[in-house]
Amino acid sequence: MDAESEGVQPVEPTTAAASNPETDLGHRRRLFMSQPSTLALRRQQAVCVRRAHKMYGSKKSPNVILDGLNMTVPKGTIYGLLGASGCGKTTLLSCIVGRRRLNSGEIWVLGGRPGSRGSGVPGPRIGYMPQEVALYGEFTMRETLIYFGMIADMSRRDVEDRTEFLLKLLNLPNGSKFVKNLSGGQQRRMSLAAALLHEPELLILDEPTVGVDPVLRQSIWDHLVDITKNGNTTVIITTHYIDECAQAHVIGLLRGGRMLAEESPQLLRQQYSAESLEEVFLKLAVLQNMGKRRRSSIAKEVIDNVTVPAISNPALDLSDEQDNAEISGEFGDNISMTSAIPDPIPTAAVSALPVPPEEDVSVSFCNNQFMSSHHLHAIIWKNFLWMLRNKGSMLFVVGLPILQTFLFCYAIGHDPTGLKLAVANYEMNEEMISKQYCPSIAGCNQTQLSCRYLDMLVRNRSMVMIFTHTDVEATDLVRQGKAWGTLTIANNFTESLTNRIESGRYVDDGTLDASELKLRLDMSDQQIATLLFRDLVDTYYSFVDHQLSDCDINPGIARIPVIYQEPIYGAIIPSFNDFVAPGVILTIIFFLSVAITTGAMLLERNEGMLERSLVAGITGPEILFSLLVTQFTVMFSQCVFALLVVFYFFNTTLMGSIWSVLTMCILSGLCGMSYGFVISCAVDTDRTATYVAMGSFLPNVMLCGIIWPVEGMYPLLRIISKIMPLTKPVESLRSILQRGWGLNEPTVYYGFITITTWAVVFMFLSILLLKFKKG
Repeated sequence: MDAESEGVQPVEPTTAAASNPETDLGHRRRLFMSQPSTLALRRQQAVCVRRAHKMYGSKKSPNVILDGLNMTVPKGTIYGLLGASGCGKTTLLSCIVGRRRLNSGEIWVLGGRPGSRGSGVPGPRIGYMPQEVALYGEFTMRETLIYFGMIADMSRRDVEDRTEFLLKLLNLPNGSKFVKNLSGGQQRRMSLAAALLHEPELLILDEPTVGVDPVLRQSIWDHLVDITKNGNTTVIITTHYIDECAQAHVIGLLRGGRMLAEESPQLLRQQYSAESLEEVFLKLAVLQNMGKRRRSSIAKEVIDNVTVPAISNPALDLSDEQDNAEISGEFGDNISMTSAIPDPIPTAAVSALPVPPEEDVSVSFCNNQFMSSHHLHAIIWKNFLWMLRNKGSMLFVVGLPILQTFLFCYAIGHDPTGLKLAVANYEMNEEMISKQYCPSIAGCNQTQLSCRYLDMLVRNRSMVMIFTHTDVEATDLVRQGKAWGTLTIANNFTESLTNRIESGRYVDDGTLDASELKLRLDMSDQQIATLLFRDLVDTYYSFVDHQLSDCDINPGIARIPVIYQEPIYGAIIPSFNDFVAPGVILTIIFFLSVAITTGAMLLERNEGMLERSLVAGITGPEILFSLLVTQFTVMFSQCVFALLVVFYFFNTTLMGSIWSVLTMCILSGLCGMSYGFVISCAVDTDRTATYVAMGSFLPNVMLCGIIWPVEGMYPLLRIISKIMPLTKPVESLRSILQRGWGLNEPTVYYGFITITTWAVVFMFLSILLLKFKKG
């Protein structure tokens, strides 16, 4: 079996590759066949792809992107990957750099599997330029290159030298110009500069010359040819300009997830009697379609006008006996098909290739080490620089919890004032009612006691009395929404109340009835109705105490036989603000942390910086740790300012240690940050992340005992509530604030344990999602 029948691609590049690729191609094939071992294959090829299958969607209706693709990229060559949009080029490149996984098949890059220990892929051995610009617009060109230089562990002097060279090579303006102020073509060239900066062994460029001036395009190609001459650099380039790849040593023609051919441009034009590579591609596409039972539209419209060369090689047989797929698309459709064009390596030869040893296949998420100091330095520097360049956004993020805390302290927990009560006091005459005034007489006086009670009610509880002639008129005011309740007082109330106190057990029913205050409330608002009832009752107790004390009578004879003594914890009249404050503080900090971390991660992902950094060798733990460091500074500021507002501006009850409160708030923020990482790693768009965050906000507020005690929930909800992230922490913080408890109390330390556990769980999930969520 000779090298041609094996279909093996070139292996060792030579200086003559650019001048006489065809001659060099045959030489390297023979060289490779003299070393048929897997080790030789891996060392002599920059990239080897065998039997690659990649699909999306369900098994019933799969969207096939790569369909048994074979690809061989020799070291030290320029490999032009050509194909229409949607044919699988970008997906193939993502698999090569280790950011997507094949459904089946094998890939070797620079002698190892992408992601294997010590492979450097993803890592510094690769320079990657994606289709999108994937750069921060807020950074200058020089700062952008400094960032990628730090990732590659380059010295600052080397970065400066390479920066000046690349700016001149790519005809870019002064390095102090911001990326966002560059034109579209300049941004593309800046993206190319970032890939070229550290002079990688394998340079992968996804359409780098789109929108570039023809003269500059030729300059870029000259540079690519120059850096591959010594055989130390390999370039894989995709482009829309097909004839541009005439300068490549090898080109691969990709269509419908299959590689139609892999040869030097000159050999392809000679073999298919074509004047241009575009004509070669067209003929190969026609040949591919001729092997199908149903001809696609390109075959029907073009085949009559295309002269297809006679193929004598049995491998090019157009039989479709084994083809069960139907073609129903235009040029470049991603559909499963068995190509009529031979694979670069016949199936039998590919199947015979031995599998690399197991130790070369094992995957390590972080390659050689868990975290790299220069990687962390680069990412943390980049994060802080971004924060510095977005001062307005950062001031808003830091100031938002302060604003929310002010709103909470001013709006929540205060007793309502100005509540209107319709009073039908039959002890008042017409003049009093018209003037809306009921005179009160102090001291031991049994005259107009109803007015004395009403006066105390207005002065102590800030109520507004609306005096009416009858109780029917008072009820109408409530029905019209002009009052919250009615109070009816009999015309002999003063006399009956006095007789009731003096007669004791011998009082008659009529006297009892006349001495009663008859109250009817609008219970549509439970909070206001409960407050009104509390104030009316408490004021009545105070009124009786004062009246009897003024007359030198023991007030105890008029009290119910239940003494409400000083509470063990809290105040006699509890504040709803004190009850809600712990939950509100933790909720504000938790979900603001969710927002800032989710926004930071999705910003990097949507702008392409996350993908580009991962290909450069940054690992998931490094990204999360760097964001924890930078976002922690923001979150810590939020915690400190929010607590200052709560405790020093509004004097919220604080019986325990302020340091325990601060620690709990910081842990809540860290947990929120970790949860934000999970959301941003699990979803792809800002809109979806917003939906997830909003969808989780209300359950936390309702089920974590923030606005209503957990004991008031249904039994099943109590079980769910106990495992929620904020339930135990809220109880813990409430005990610190209201009871003054310390960490030695189970209720307190359970909260710290719970919030820490959830933070660790969320962080672990984030790392797993970053590691395994690839296409």
